[in-house]
Amino acid sequence: MEKNQPASKLLRTDRKTGIVGYGAYIPRYRLPGSEVAMLWTGSPKGSPVKEKAVAGLDEDVITMSIEAARNALVRANIAASELRAVWVGSESHPYAVKPSGTLVAEAIGASNDIQAGDWEFACKAGTEAMVAAIALVGSGMGRYALAIGMDTAQGKPGDALEYTASSGGAAFVIGPREEAIVNIEATYSFVSDTPDFWRRPEQKYPEHGQRFTGDPAYFKHVESAGRVMLEELGMKASDFTYAVFHQPNPRFPLKAGKDLGFTEEQIKPGLLVPVVGNTYAGASMVGLTAILDIAKPGDRILQVSYGSGAGSDAFYLEVTEKIAERRELAPSTADYLARRTEINYATYARFRGKIDMG
Repeated sequence: MEKNQPASKLLRTDRKTGIVGYGAYIPRYRLPGSEVAMLWTGSPKGSPVKEKAVAGLDEDVITMSIEAARNALVRANIAASELRAVWVGSESHPYAVKPSGTLVAEAIGASNDIQAGDWEFACKAGTEAMVAAIALVGSGMGRYALAIGMDTAQGKPGDALEYTASSGGAAFVIGPREEAIVNIEATYSFVSDTPDFWRRPEQKYPEHGQRFTGDPAYFKHVESAGRVMLEELGMKASDFTYAVFHQPNPRFPLKAGKDLGFTEEQIKPGLLVPVVGNTYAGASMVGLTAILDIAKPGDRILQVSYGSGAGSDAFYLEVTEKIAERRELAPSTADYLARRTEINYATYARFRGKIDMG
C-alpha cells in the first residue's frame, strides 16, 4: 500500500452511529404535469411526472424544515435540547445572508449550545449534512445531530425543469448505534467538477447543461458511488432489500439502478418523483423515509444522492428491530402524499413568485 493511501475508500466512524429518528414534509398543494404541458406546448401530454408538490404562500425551506424536524424528533424520542448540531441542506435558502439552521434550531426548541448552519451542494446538500452529522456523532463530539434536506421549486417558466422542480424534504436525527432504528454501516462520496446545472448570484432561475445532465453528470456520479460502495463492501445488488437514488425524473433512477443490478421492485418503494416531483436537496432523503415507513428489521438499503456540480453520497443502511414502534409516532410519507389540494398554473405562479411585479 502506498504511503498515505487509505485502506478503504469507505467513510466509517470509530463510534458506531445510526438514524434514531426521521421525518418528511411534503406540501399539500399539487400542480399536475398536464397543466405545465398544456400552457407551454398546447397539449396536456408529455409531462414526465403526474404532478409535483408546491409550497404555499406561507411556506419556505425554513418552515418546511421545522415540520420535518419535529417529526424526526418525535420518532427519535428525544428533546430538541439534546441536539448538538442542526444543519439544513438546500439550494433555495430564504436568505442569501442569514442561516436557515439557526431559525430552525430556535423554532424546534434546541439549545443555544449547538453547532448550526447551512449546507450547499445542489441536490445533495441534504446528504452532505447527513455525512457531517454522522462524523460529529461518530467522533463523540455530540450524542445527536439533526440533518435536513429541503427545497422549493425553482424551475424557469417553460423550462424542462419546471415539470419536476418541486417542494419538500426530510430530516434525520443521527445518534448512537444502541438507539438506532437504522444502523449506518458505511458511507462513501464521489465528486468531480462536472457541469450540470447552476445558478449565478442574483440569477433568478438555474440553467442546465442540456446533454451533460444525464451523462457524464448524473449517471457517472450515481453509478460510480453505488459501484464503489458495493465493491468495497464485497456485496451485490441482490444483497439489498431496497435501493433509493436521487430522482430528478422517473427514468434516471430506474436506469442507474438497473445498471448497478437492482430491480424495479427494489427501487419503486422509494421512487416518489412521479407524484411529488424532484424535491432537490431532499429527493433521495424523502425516498428513504417512504422506504422506512414499510421496512422490516434486517432489511438492507442502499441510498445514493446526487448534486449538480457534481457529486454523490452513498449510504449502506440496515433496519433494526426498533423501527416498528418508532415510525407510528409521526405522520408517514404516505400520509403527506394523500393530503393533496390540486392547483392550476396561475395559482402556482402566484405561490412561487413567477410573476415579476417590479
